[in-house]
Amino acid sequence: MAKNIYDILSERILVLDGAMGTMIQKYQLQEEDFRGDYFKNHSCAMKGNNDVLSITRPDVIKEIHAAYLEAGADIIETNTFGSTTIAQDDYDLSKEDVYKVNFESAKIAKEVCDSYSTDDKPRFVAGSMGPTTRLASLSPDVNDPGFRNITFDELRVAFKQQAGALLDGGADLLLVETITDTLNAKAALYAIDELKTERGIDIPVMISGTITDASGRTLSGQTTEAFLVSIEHSSPFSVGLNCALGASALRPYLQTLSDKANCFISAHPNAGLPNEFGEYDETPEMMAEQIKEFLDLNLINVIGGCCGTSPAHIKAIAEVAAKYSPRPLPLKETV
Repeated sequence: MAKNIYDILSERILVLDGAMGTMIQKYQLQEEDFRGDYFKNHSCAMKGNNDVLSITRPDVIKEIHAAYLEAGADIIETNTFGSTTIAQDDYDLSKEDVYKVNFESAKIAKEVCDSYSTDDKPRFVAGSMGPTTRLASLSPDVNDPGFRNITFDELRVAFKQQAGALLDGGADLLLVETITDTLNAKAALYAIDELKTERGIDIPVMISGTITDASGRTLSGQTTEAFLVSIEHSSPFSVGLNCALGASALRPYLQTLSDKANCFISAHPNAGLPNEFGEYDETPEMMAEQIKEFLDLNLINVIGGCCGTSPAHIKAIAEVAAKYSPRPLPLKETV
């Protein structure tokens, strides 16, 4: 699989899917949808815990995956953005429950992908690994800046379980995404390296950071270049940026990555910035026009959407991306 996707990326830009949460909201699901039979007697409210829908409403998740594949996506993300034991502790999920969420999410995505794959256009599943609800570099207490509510090793253990379950379920790639704290991401990458060694496999890993504001830094204070330097030791399949900003605001930081990185470049920006109601106003046409700037500058290899994007956005992005060649991999310097 790894060789196959590398070969494809030498020929064309690959399209990632769009937002999962945006689509789930359209179904107006209620508490009983999130509980299903599996969590029927669970100890706390489950509404809003989108990841468990892979167990309780797999039909919804399958429909969303299919809609993005119909729109032209080459890669779909599993419904596991918050599926670590750390994040799911807010809902009192057990370690076994969290494994099942990840496994079933990957299994669902793989089944839908396989139904759309052809020899000319194979489809791939990216196991989504979000940032968790705790940060290793920052204190949650403004009065105690040295305090941490999570350790590197606790993060490593949680990410290792998630990555293992995603691979068991059939994920083709792993996507460490929406990185606000690079130390969290390094724990995930360390865990993935352990899995690679233990299982004797080489799984492609996508890494995607988040620039939180116009300062051009991550939440933990790194510039784009510093972020790249911090993670490039892991020899990622791709490095990129997603969330927080719209496409236009993301462009200069993608330029930095494209200039410096020796791997593929990805981007999945929001549909602009949220309005006063927390909604995203950029139409598919508006977003595609902004992403055309990335393509004109030959910055990217993988393009998709994050918050506020829908299959209509991905369709518009796929149509414009099909007209361009991918960014060539830079030649590595030899000593």
